[in-house]
Amino acid sequence: MQDATLSPDHRARSLQRMRDEVFDIVVIGGGVTGTGIALDAATRGLSVALVEQRDYASGTSSRSSKLIHGGLRYLEQLNFGLVQEALRERSLLLSKLAPHLVRPVSFLYPLTHHGWERLYVGAGITLYDTLGGARSLPRHQHYTRAGALRIAPALRGDSLTGAVRYWDAQVDDARHTLAVARTAAAYGAAMATSARVVGLLREGARVVGVQVRDLEHGTDLDVRGRQVINATGVWANEVQEMAGRGRVRVRASKGIHLVVPRDRIHSDSGLILRTERSVLFVIPWGRHWLIGTTDTDWELGLAHPAASATDIQYLLDRVNAVLRTPLTHSDVEGVFAGLRPLLYGESEATSQLSREHTVGQAVAGMLTVAGGKYTTYRVMAEDAIDAAARNLDRRVPRSVTADLPLIGASGFAAVWNQRRELAREVGIHVARVEHLLNRHGTRVTDLLDLIADRPELGRPLPGADDYLAVEAYHAAAAEGALHLEDVLARRTRISIETWDRGVAAAPAVAGLMAEVLGWDDDARAIEIEHYEARVAAERESQKMPDDRTADAARMGAPDVRTPLPAG
Repeated sequence: MQDATLSPDHRARSLQRMRDEVFDIVVIGGGVTGTGIALDAATRGLSVALVEQRDYASGTSSRSSKLIHGGLRYLEQLNFGLVQEALRERSLLLSKLAPHLVRPVSFLYPLTHHGWERLYVGAGITLYDTLGGARSLPRHQHYTRAGALRIAPALRGDSLTGAVRYWDAQVDDARHTLAVARTAAAYGAAMATSARVVGLLREGARVVGVQVRDLEHGTDLDVRGRQVINATGVWANEVQEMAGRGRVRVRASKGIHLVVPRDRIHSDSGLILRTERSVLFVIPWGRHWLIGTTDTDWELGLAHPAASATDIQYLLDRVNAVLRTPLTHSDVEGVFAGLRPLLYGESEATSQLSREHTVGQAVAGMLTVAGGKYTTYRVMAEDAIDAAARNLDRRVPRSVTADLPLIGASGFAAVWNQRRELAREVGIHVARVEHLLNRHGTRVTDLLDLIADRPELGRPLPGADDYLAVEAYHAAAAEGALHLEDVLARRTRISIETWDRGVAAAPAVAGLMAEVLGWDDDARAIEIEHYEARVAAERESQKMPDDRTADAARMGAPDVRTPLPAG
């Protein structure tokens, strides 16, 4: 096992390896599926390279509902196999793979009818608990109206007749994806972000690699592989078009979420509410709530989906229907929008499209994996490498990732028990150590060692008190962050958890990153300018009445990873 540090030097070495080696597997896409594939391949003894056009988890994998769950609504669709598969993965993540990143969360399901609804919902959640198998979470409980209101005083008394409370799990999706990427690197995967695939390499009709543009330096390189796997989510169709054809067709569905302060909704549990289209979650998130999501077809630009004023009002209207004190626009701290990669189905409604995944090969040498949901990323990765292995000229061992803890997971419970001593040794409050443990697991010592050497890194970031300066420094030094937005939007959640969306923290974070990445004053200023333009464009898009005008407003800010000309 090698070093799991995604440092600038690691990126340089990976790019050099990509120029020099022929890999068993070349993965396109650095979301949770792509990084999961890289980890699965590397731990089966295969050589693997992964390229990502922007940042780890910069697309769908940082913009989900942050839930690790089986999907109650899939039971209504009688998709028992999908639910059971997802619940099995939930149990693995909670108990073995990522206990430092995945934790239990409860949801209160308000009942609005007497009699039959309690029986119907209770039967469904009983099945959900049963399919979950071994008890990693408490079983569901039934409540009267009075009992439910004691748990969630924020609910209007006339909005429910009783409730059922059940348990699932949640995760910071971007940090989890990063942990998968770092674990893959530790097992020998060559990993590079800001590396955009601009074409495919061919020998006759067979795909034998990819042409890549290094967006940081404007140089091109050919990355050769015996099998190429397209794991680009909503970009899957575009990559398949480079090959001239593709059997897997993906359709993008937009989902948005609002972030509001925790004190705006008084409840000791999350909420799950039925809407006319699907379900709405109110999810505890540290000192905040996440409210979402929408589910609408999206046919515009894929890089930066925009939340419109109509989307935001829809969520406010639906949650306010049950709240004693309605939320207003002034309560919204942050908004984020993401695109789900759904497989085309019979129905025109995206909420009815399949959340199952598929692995398809239309061109020799290249597979496409698409569909699925965040919770089942590991299964998708295993299936993709199983399919690729059939095209390799040697026997490939079975997947071992079901038994492989991610970086920071091994021994987590023991280090958690030592948190007070760790805090005392470094001279910071134990709550700060708990925060770091829940983001870095046992690798918390990497950050505490930095604070011990430089006590100023133990101070909070300006305008973002939940986060310490050491987290920004470490993000650039060890977690592959190349740009300011990588830290503010994904290594931390400052971009959605602060009223100013991270503008006050940006100069300090840029200064810390500059120490690692060698930015001069001009480079720092450009990074800050890019980030401020992004925030302004997002705010403007959220005032627009529809998708088209919101998208136009959001695209007013240039991408910080604008391609340089090849040289």
